[in-house]
Amino acid sequence: MLSLRQRALMGGIAAGALSVGVGTLAVFSYIDSRVSEQFDSELKDRHTRLVVGLSVATQNPDALRDLMFDPNYKAPYSGRYWQVTNSAGEFFTSASLFDETIEEPPAISEGATIWNTSGPEGEVLRGVFQEITYEDGTVWGVSVAESRAELINERRAARRSLLLVFAVVGLICVASALLLTSVILRPLRKLRSDVAHRWDTDLDLRANDYPDEVAPLVGDLNQLLRRNRDIVSGSRRQAADLAHALKTPTAILRNELRTLSEDGAKTETAEEALGRIDAQLGRSLARMRAINTAELTHSRTNLSNSVSRLARLFKTITEEQGKHLLVADNPEIWVRMDAQDVEEVLGNLLDNAVKWCHSTVRLTLSQNSNCIEIRVEDDGPGIPEDAQCEALRSGGRLDTSVSGNGLGLAIAVDLLNAYGASLELGKSDALGGLESCVVLPAEIRATTG
Repeated sequence: MLSLRQRALMGGIAAGALSVGVGTLAVFSYIDSRVSEQFDSELKDRHTRLVVGLSVATQNPDALRDLMFDPNYKAPYSGRYWQVTNSAGEFFTSASLFDETIEEPPAISEGATIWNTSGPEGEVLRGVFQEITYEDGTVWGVSVAESRAELINERRAARRSLLLVFAVVGLICVASALLLTSVILRPLRKLRSDVAHRWDTDLDLRANDYPDEVAPLVGDLNQLLRRNRDIVSGSRRQAADLAHALKTPTAILRNELRTLSEDGAKTETAEEALGRIDAQLGRSLARMRAINTAELTHSRTNLSNSVSRLARLFKTITEEQGKHLLVADNPEIWVRMDAQDVEEVLGNLLDNAVKWCHSTVRLTLSQNSNCIEIRVEDDGPGIPEDAQCEALRSGGRLDTSVSGNGLGLAIAVDLLNAYGASLELGKSDALGGLESCVVLPAEIRATTG
């Protein structure tokens, strides 16, 4: 379906084209009429001059060639001719007719007759003919004619001069349509921008900022946004309540298993199953929370602070294990993400890196015009390229010799997908182990804290 901009633009262009087309036809018709009238008027003037010249040469018609000074009358087949005939049927013509004659109209009226006739070599002429009775009693048929090619050429010249004018008018119509479309759609663009940044201030849209036609839509959007906030807040509370309610029974089960283990019972399988239940519940709750948070809340997080906080926590863990965590200087970056989601993703990646590294883990935060990147690298064995998809799959464990449930990376992927972000695995060029790169789109960057 065409956008409003395309519809308005196409409508404006179509209306402009129609106006220019109709105007062109009307003006061309008027110009053709005026050119024809001017052509006929000049023919009548030349006819009058011929009549006056013949009045002094009725006894010597051959003298007319000297009396008619127009040089076109002297050039053979020039397209401009005169002819006189007497009652005896004798023809006297301009030199331009050479040995040809002009056909006279079949019906003779009292006044001058303007008509189309044939001329030399089949040339179409437009002529004026009239029978004149002079004072000496002689009657003469007086004709002047000119090639219609001259009339056509004059019309073409007039049209060409006007085509440029109408082309300019057409361009002005297109530019006007573009300008009018931009002006009309400006309130809608403002509304779109305000809705896209509605969480920056957490305030309702103001109907007075928009035209009367858009104001009712603004009111409906405000109501919808308030309802969405209520729904999201309720969903997050329910997810938090559910998580809290599940923690107690799983803790009791874990304690019971520990007691049984101390009494000599084999509980490894049960403990692993309980761990997977905890992880799956955690993943489902995290996914529910992230989906609601990503699109419908105004959460904003100082990404740099979250990275620094997790770095301090994991530095303590790595030092206890005799390992090292290197953290690059972090730029100040704010994102429209929930802090809990951010830290859960980074926590899973750092936990995985610390677990598998030999001695060193490095954390880097950077940004450019297209995206924000968080890289977690280690010097461990890494993951072969053909096994990286399996590692991101829910429960995909490539090595069971290290404790875990295989859901850490899958949970991170779920949380990132909810925000339109992604997790990319590769080989660290600097450390040689696994490189986990979180790529956050520039659209979720917040301009202010």
